[in-house]
Amino acid sequence: MLKRNILAATLALSAIAFSTAAQARPDLRTMTCRQAQNMVRQHGAVVFTTGQYTYSMFVSNLSYCDPGQMLFTQYGPTRDAPKCPVAYECREPLFPFGPFGRD
Repeated sequence: MLKRNILAATLALSAIAFSTAAQARPDLRTMTCRQAQNMVRQHGAVVFTTGQYTYSMFVSNLSYCDPGQMLFTQYGPTRDAPKCPVAYECREPLFPFGPFGRD
């Protein structure tokens, strides 16, 4: 009986671990622009597949960025728009200080 319980627990844990690892990123190309925007709005940050070998992280606000980074509109190819403004990306500013150096 004990062996049976251990085996059942092992199989259950393996199934959970495998299903989590097997989940794919949502494919931006199969969604409408509005669906993609809503997904980012609901989850805060989403890593989308954007091409056969590419992916990108889209964020809803600055809280998902590192200190010193800024938000820039990030576009992606959706089912209904080749250049949908899905959400934002975190990037280092081009000029991190004012026009005259550190202010």
